[in-house]
Amino acid sequence: MNSHLKDEFTDQLFTAILALDTIEEAYKFFEDIFTVNEIKALGQRLEVAKMLNQGATYDKIADMTGASTATISRVKRCLNYGPGGYKLILDRLDKTE
Repeated sequence: MNSHLKDEFTDQLFTAILALDTIEEAYKFFEDIFTVNEIKALGQRLEVAKMLNQGATYDKIADMTGASTATISRVKRCLNYGPGGYKLILDRLDKTE
């Protein structure tokens, strides 16, 4: 975990997110604290991670998501060398689909 990221305010934010019960609650909360573009960018990164995990090419990912190659590369780097957050959530999402 990135020690620069962890602090009281960030812990409070993550605790608040974990307290949400429904997608509708998540929409309400996220719309209050993020801009529409920030929310869309987060969703795009998750889809990029999912597609990379499935073996999609950069070209296909860029075409399907509109993500730049820089974004795709960053997500790939996180998948390969990051703390494992993408893998954790992708595994959990696979189990619910």
